Amino acid sequence: LRPESTGEIVLNSPKICDQPKIFPNYLSVEKDCEVLVKGVQLARRLTKIQPLKGFITEEYAPGKNIDCSDNSSILDWIRNTAVTIYHPVGTCKMGIDENSVVDQRLRVHGVLGLRVVDASIMPNITSGNTNAPTIMIAEKGSEMILEDTM
Repeated sequence: LRPESTGEIVLNSPKICDQPKIFPNYLSVEKDCEVLVKGVQLARRLTKIQPLKGFITEEYAPGKNIDCSDNSSILDWIRNTAVTIYHPVGTCKMGIDENSVVDQRLRVHGVLGLRVVDASIMPNITSGNTNAPTIMIAEKGSEMILEDTM
């Protein structure tokens, strides 16, 4: 729930219609790789002890056709099969440091009249679904926009 790998979004051109280049850089930090390999190893160990063992007839994944004899083969399997849960955050971090994009009122630093009101302002990913915090950000953000227009 707490990946350390970070991605990058790069503008393709100054044209608003041009899609940006997105580089998620999944598993680019060794710790993320280690955590996932240990998770697969733990899950496989748990399936071999009772009472769970009695309910398992076949290992679906990685499965008997995948070499899991060492960490690198498990990591290869992870790299080939893992998918995101599509809860990215932090691309427009809120804060006052040099890496932040928006201030505490969700205004983009240095751009008059532009705000970001979504999950991208979260400096860190939550340990759960991002839906509720995103709704809260939207509610508070809409309130701040109304306050500033009155």
